[in-house]
Amino acid sequence: MRQLCWCAKFLETRDTIIMARNTEKKIGELLLEQGYINPHQLQEALEEQKTTGEKVGEVLIRKGWLVPEELNRALALQLGVSTFDLANYIVNPQVIETIPQDIAVKYKVIPVFKVGDTLTVAMIDPGNVFLVDELQRITNCQVEAVLADEMTIRKAQDQYYGGAGTIHDIIASIDKNQLKEAEKLGDEAPVVKLVNLFIVEAVQVNTSDIHFEPEEKFMNVRYRIDGMLHKHAIIPKDLQPAIISRIKIMSGMDIAEKRLPQDGRILKKIGNKDIDFRVSSCPTIHGENIVLRILDKSSMALGMESLGFPKKELAVFEEIISQPYGIVLVTGPTGSGKTTTLYSALMKINREDINIMTVEDPVEYQFPQIRQVHVNHKAGLTFASALRSFLRQDPDVIMVGEIRDVETAQIAVQAALTGHLVLSTLHTNDSPTAFSRLIDMGVEPFLVSSAILGV
Repeated sequence: MRQLCWCAKFLETRDTIIMARNTEKKIGELLLEQGYINPHQLQEALEEQKTTGEKVGEVLIRKGWLVPEELNRALALQLGVSTFDLANYIVNPQVIETIPQDIAVKYKVIPVFKVGDTLTVAMIDPGNVFLVDELQRITNCQVEAVLADEMTIRKAQDQYYGGAGTIHDIIASIDKNQLKEAEKLGDEAPVVKLVNLFIVEAVQVNTSDIHFEPEEKFMNVRYRIDGMLHKHAIIPKDLQPAIISRIKIMSGMDIAEKRLPQDGRILKKIGNKDIDFRVSSCPTIHGENIVLRILDKSSMALGMESLGFPKKELAVFEEIISQPYGIVLVTGPTGSGKTTTLYSALMKINREDINIMTVEDPVEYQFPQIRQVHVNHKAGLTFASALRSFLRQDPDVIMVGEIRDVETAQIAVQAALTGHLVLSTLHTNDSPTAFSRLIDMGVEPFLVSSAILGV
């Protein structure tokens, strides 16, 4: 169903572009209309084109008056097709196999995703109907052409082709003579392909976290699935610096900083899903440990019925979150579904006549009609300071990502006792421990019993 909805949205966007196509206008006119260049630049490029034989767009880019992305947008408008950002997309290896490498290189194309029997292919000339027909014959699929520039396609071909798609085959393809400078391999095609493969496979099996764990003589790769860590692969120790560097580059971390923990973020499109990865590094005695938390909004079961509660317990839970004030706590170990449960509760009670505010570290998923605040410790914005601010914002419902300290706990209890419904999580392994945890934090026992609606 999600694929059909996404496909319908893609086709609707494509049809809108086709209706607005400007095949009668030359590319120079469209570049002027879009404000990418001025008339003087166009005239000079046209004059130079007569002597060099280049395309006008190539001249403008060479002179620094135009960037490839702007040219692509104008070409897409002229041809009535969509542009495709290959740099922020990870292609499934199974999709790559639909077009042989020699065909992809010959025609300067690369397959990017497949929905049903429709294959979307990035190419430099999506208006070439003969090429589209040929690709349909080769792939036995309905081909949807999108525009990408030649350099990006070539880079993607280097990244995805040129070897078998298994982890062991990719590792075997890496030049062992270069391993002494493995950290510099972070941008090399085999390493990029290896990291991408780990990410794609993790998303396919509904992994919540990917662990890259350095040991004395090798690196472990483990996936957390349904709350349990499973060993997925063992990487040679020589490749560890390259793997870590690649992930740090992708997530915007400082690759030169190895002594301090860092946090980063990766936004990628995998198949028909927009995936957000929260990345954390921590120095250990055997190297930097990297963990990627996978935030896949499309996989969240936000319906209360999808949480797995028995009918009786579900009815009790729905009654509790319908109360006007008090605290509802969700407990459990990492990956047990605390965030999913909280968001499901919020979506259940979300109405136009109430004000819902959340403070999270970080904001994992964004929703309409809910004011969401991201914790920023460097700026002094903590759970506690955000909660104090919320109480002056006339909220009906407050969601706190996690109660970590006594100040946050005390303000949450105060909010619950003054007419607000507070939803939050505690890192305890069972429900009864939540009460002793709050008391250990310094909250008076009588306040705990008065404020808590359910755990």
